[in-house]
Amino acid sequence: MSRLVEAWYRDAAWLKLLRPLEWLYRGVVARRYRDYARGRKSIQRLSVPVIVVGNITLGGTGKSPLVAWLGRYLSAQGWRPGIVSRGYGGKAPQYPFHVGIDASVDQSGDEPLMLAQQTGLPVVVDPDRPRGARALVESGCDIVIADDGLQHLALGRDIELVVVDGKRGFGNERCLPAGPMREPISRLEEVDAIIINGKADKTFHCVSDAKSYQMQLHPAQWRHLVDGVCYPVDRQPFYSPVHALAGIGHPSRFFATLEALGVEVHEHPLADHHRFSAEDLRFDDELPVVMTAKDAVKCRPFAHEDCWVLDVEARPESAFVGWLQTRLETLQSATREVSNG
Repeated sequence: MSRLVEAWYRDAAWLKLLRPLEWLYRGVVARRYRDYARGRKSIQRLSVPVIVVGNITLGGTGKSPLVAWLGRYLSAQGWRPGIVSRGYGGKAPQYPFHVGIDASVDQSGDEPLMLAQQTGLPVVVDPDRPRGARALVESGCDIVIADDGLQHLALGRDIELVVVDGKRGFGNERCLPAGPMREPISRLEEVDAIIINGKADKTFHCVSDAKSYQMQLHPAQWRHLVDGVCYPVDRQPFYSPVHALAGIGHPSRFFATLEALGVEVHEHPLADHHRFSAEDLRFDDELPVVMTAKDAVKCRPFAHEDCWVLDVEARPESAFVGWLQTRLETLQSATREVSNG
C-alpha cells in the first residue's frame, strides 16, 4: 500500500493503466450522490446540529486531532457535544456502542477509544451513523461531531469541515485507484470550510471557493504508556535514539515531529490501523520505543517500561475559531426558532 501511496503523490506514469477503474469508481460515487439528492436514498436529520469532519483523500490528514479540539472547544462554549464514528477496526458486541475510556480497542476501534480518552466526551461507534448519532442525542448531547463522516450522506449535516494535508495536498488529484481521492476534487465546492494542516507546500493550491484556514499540530506532552505519567515536551524523559512506530495514515509526519524535538529516530512506518502485537515492541537492543496516541491505545495492554507516547493537539488559527463561533450562533438561533415554533 505504501508504494501505491508514493506513486499517487509523484503521479507515476504507470497509474494511467488504472484510469478505466478510476472512471468506474467515479461513476459509482456520482450515482450515489444523485440517489441522495433525488430522494431515492433518505437523509436522516437530527433535532440537534451536526458537524462533519472528514477528508477527500485516503490517508491521514490530521482529522482526529481537529475532532478532539472541536469537542473541547464546544464544551468550553457551553454545548454538550458527542462524537459518532464508524469504529474502523473494531467489532462491538452490539450497536450503537458507547465507548468508555476503558473500552476494549478490539470492540471500539483505535480512533474512537483515543478520542474518548483525550476528550472525556460521549463517543458512540456505529456503522449506521444516523443510529449512532441518535444514541448520542438520547444520552443528552445537544450537538454531534461526526468523525470521518464526509462520505456518509445518510446523516444530515449542518457544517462540513474538510482537513487537508498542506504538504501533500491532493496528490495527482485523481480518484481511487489511480489517485488518493475518495471523491472528485469538485466536492470541495460544497463544503463549508477547508482546514489546511501545516504549512502548505509551494505546489499546493486550493481548488475551492470555500473558506480555507490554517491549522498546526503541536506536540503537547510525553506520556509513559505503562503508568500514564506525563512530562513537558521540553523535558525529554528518555534517551535517544529511539524506535519510532507509526501505524497512521502519514507516518513521516510523526517522524518529522520527533526530529524537530531533537529526537534521533529509527523509523518504523506501519500501515494505517495496524494491528499491533507484543512482538512489534521488541527489538534487538535496549532503545526506548515512541509511538503516536492512536497506536498507544492498541499497545498499552502489552507495553513494556520503555514505551512512550507523544501526544499532539490541533491549534486552528483564530480566524477559523471566529468563523466557527459565528456559524454556531446561527445554528443556536435556528434551533431556538424550531423549538419555539
